Amino acid sequence: MRLLFDWRLARVVDANGVVFDEVVWSGKRSSGALADRLFDLQRGRLSPEARLLSQRFPEAKADGLGAMSDVDWPSLDDEESKMFEAAAPILAKRGVANAAGDTDRRLDMLVSAAAELRAAWTTSEARCVEWTGLFLAEVDLDAQRADIPPAVAGADSMESAAAELGVNPPVHSPSEAEWQVLHDHAHGVVDLTARLDAHEEAIRVMAHQYSPSLAALIGPLGAARLIVLAGGRERLARMPSGSLQVLGAHAAMAAHRRGAPPPKHGAVLFSMPQISRSPRWVRGKIARFLAGKASIAVRCDHFGGETWTAEQVAEIHQETEAIKAKFPHPPKRGR
Repeated sequence: MRLLFDWRLARVVDANGVVFDEVVWSGKRSSGALADRLFDLQRGRLSPEARLLSQRFPEAKADGLGAMSDVDWPSLDDEESKMFEAAAPILAKRGVANAAGDTDRRLDMLVSAAAELRAAWTTSEARCVEWTGLFLAEVDLDAQRADIPPAVAGADSMESAAAELGVNPPVHSPSEAEWQVLHDHAHGVVDLTARLDAHEEAIRVMAHQYSPSLAALIGPLGAARLIVLAGGRERLARMPSGSLQVLGAHAAMAAHRRGAPPPKHGAVLFSMPQISRSPRWVRGKIARFLAGKASIAVRCDHFGGETWTAEQVAEIHQETEAIKAKFPHPPKRGR
């Protein structure tokens, strides 16, 4: 026997479609009450009528989608259709409100916003440095790079910016209008820097709270990016370590589909110094090792395991050093 139900009624039927029992929603009906019922059904719960029948017929197997394929299931009347239409926006608004409690969604917003800010900052900062260097040729654009935007933003002329940076005044100064635009541009870079720092600090705090073991292993920013790339912490926890290893390697995976060698790691893992600062011939081995450990870490975080300690993380990093020591030279290529 099967237990079929929707928001209006529940039925117990046999394999031939014979109805053994039926219970109809007999309480006070309203769009708000219907929204509550639909919300529970979305979460996989039984309706009150279905729970009652499941007690009467414990052998009946509940089938929440069976009513949709039952040709004998009663259709909605006009009043029920209008009530359903009124309940739909209530349910949608409730879903939007509840989404704020989804840490995966919130982390996605933070990481995406930070990525957009960093893209804007990279372009604006490079333009500010290059523009200033056009007038102040003596400025070391590498060593003094971080000092240039705040120096220009805090100056009232190119000459005072030169003094702040410790170089000679420009031979050719910008016009007043040009200086004002450059000055405002530098202000924008300083503002973007502060906003980006605030975004990344918020990501660090949330990552340490939401996935402490993974954040301790690969850093909070890397942990947050992995969670977002995977589509959530649960999906990352259920993902094979081999898939985790190449998260973020979109271009390399596309090239692999065209015949190129498979990527050894994604951008997130490569940002770890244990990989990026290792000899190229051991990066794949270290990436595979760390991906396996990261997979265990996120499973501990998601399924309620013990949070990893700093000592445990240090032992893992020591093992990466042992891998490098085991392969000090590149493998010999066959002739």
